[in-house]
Formats: sequence, structure tokens, C-alpha cells
Amino acid sequence: MPGPNLLDLPGRHSFASFGSDFGQRFIVTVDTEEEFDWSAPLDRQKHGLEALPALRRFQKFCESFGVVPSYLVDWPVACSPRAVEAIGDAVTRGAAEVGVQLHPWVSPPFREEVNEFNSFAGNLPYELEREKLLALRERIERAFGAAPLIYRAGRYGLGPRTAEILRECGILIDTSVRARWDYSGTGGPNYRAHPLHPYWAGEDRRLLELPLTTIYWGPLRQAGNVIYPHLWRAPRIRGVLARAGLLERIPLTPEGVTAEEALRAVDIAVDEGLPVLVFSFHSPSLAPGHTPYVRNNDDLEALYDWWRRLFTHLRRRGIRPTNVAEIAASARSDDSALASAPRPS
Repeated sequence: MPGPNLLDLPGRHSFASFGSDFGQRFIVTVDTEEEFDWSAPLDRQKHGLEALPALRRFQKFCESFGVVPSYLVDWPVACSPRAVEAIGDAVTRGAAEVGVQLHPWVSPPFREEVNEFNSFAGNLPYELEREKLLALRERIERAFGAAPLIYRAGRYGLGPRTAEILRECGILIDTSVRARWDYSGTGGPNYRAHPLHPYWAGEDRRLLELPLTTIYWGPLRQAGNVIYPHLWRAPRIRGVLARAGLLERIPLTPEGVTAEEALRAVDIAVDEGLPVLVFSFHSPSLAPGHTPYVRNNDDLEALYDWWRRLFTHLRRRGIRPTNVAEIAASARSDDSALASAPRPS
């Protein structure tokens, strides 16, 4: 019997609550992937893994702040000794975690045409999505000696039966929902109305959805979900609203978001009681020349300064880092606790 559909909007009864000692936390997730030309058509062969050694510096940086990053690994990375050399010891020590990220165009078996529609794994036939996910999960566990417990679909491409496959894989947390974003124009999912608050997928509460954090900022932010869809094809108007300080959509990522913007978003999320703030970025940004966000060494140092400022501010606000194991252990399914949970944004 098919399981829950992660594309469906959850009811309030599905919102997760956490143990009384959990408080508010943040988690750092890294889309740990191959380098490729983001402006070119997808290709199974044209990619590199030159940025993987740079994971070592980021890992040490995170450890200096007591942060346990979650590396969401795809197939080329899982097959590279460089990845294990860079973060394998940290995973063994519990200073880092590995999860699964499925880029279907580079994950076997290869039975689909490479195109934009099929780049969203949830668009693939169920059996093919399942085979790719099972193979990738097994490869990651063999490479790192740790069972991955968290999943993110590449390009945030969930499908109607992805949850069923994740539960078969032993995944406890999905973090593919990019709340307040819509990818339907290119064949992907629409998460515009999904909540930021973590929620259970299915009545059995076996799979927790941990949406990526995106905050609306400005006087019009309460109407952000109404206004933004109408401006999807009007970037100039969106820019005008942002520059005027009226409405800005701020994802918690150092890629294309200034530290000042991210700090504003963090304060809103904390003040509104969001239990888990989910940060994310792409691992190729840890070395110059692989993404539009880090083209040279100055950009790279700016990225590290971004994280330094955010980690310092979070500590000042009393928001502690967390990880997948802690989130999964603390999430509670008792309905009596849900009544006191903060209203999701």
C-alpha cells in the first residue's frame, strides 16, 4: 500500500513537537555533490570532483563552533576516495553526519533520458526512483561506515511515492521541501504553501519532514505567500520591493544572500518560535570557480565570514546547533504536546 505523499500539504495535527530540553536549534546541511556547469544542459559525464578536499577545511571550521554538519552525499561523491579522506574521520567521530542526495542523472541505474523533467527524481517511474535511491543509500553506507538517516532530493524533486521509498531505506528525516519556493515552471514540485515548521509525513509518524528555512522580511511579509507568486515573472518588481524594504524572501544560505539579510531572517525565525532553522548550501562553493557564488579566493573568504557571523549571532541568541540524530530522538508524536507548539510560519 502506498505511503504518504510528501507533496501534499500537512494538516496542523501533523506538526512535530520536540522534547522540553530541545528549545530552538539550527542545523547545517551541505548538498555534497559534483561540480558541473549550472548554466549548461545536464550531462552524465561532464562533471568534476576537484572541490572535495575543501570539505576538510569547512569541517574543521564547523567543529571550532561545535557545529555538526550534515553532508548530503550524491553518487559521484560517494564513489570518490577524496570524500572519505576529507570527512570520513569526522563521520566516524560523530563530528559530522552523512545523508543522501539523489541527482538522478548521475545515479545508476541509467534507464531514463537526461533532461530537465527527469532531473527531478520524483518524476521518474516509481521502480526507477526506488532502484536509484536504494543503490545510493547502500553506496554511502559502504563508503562511510554509517547508515544515512536524512535525505534531500536533488533540485528538491520529491515525488508522490518518495516517502514510501525513504521509509524502506531506513531514512528518518526528509529535508527536500523548500518552503515558499515553486519549481513547477520547470517540471518540479510547488512548495509555495508548505510550512516551515517540521511535520510528520503519515499518520504512523515514522518520517519527519524538515523543510529548508526561507523567511519573508519587511512590512509586507505576512502577505508574502500571496504577493510573491504574482511576481514570479517580474524580477524587477521583486527587486524594487526588496530595495524599498517592503518585502524580501530570504533563504538561510550563504549563496546569493548577504550576512545582513540572513541575520534579519534568523531573528524573525527565532522570534516566531521556529524550532529548527535549516541552513543549506552546495559543497562546490567551498572552492573558487565552481559555482556562481564563489568565483575567487575573496569570495571564498567572504563565505567563511558569512558563516562566522551567523554562528556567532546564533550563539548570542541562545540557539544551539543540532544534528539529525538529536532531531530524530527529540521529535515527539504525542498529540497532547502539539497544542502548545508554536503556530508555523
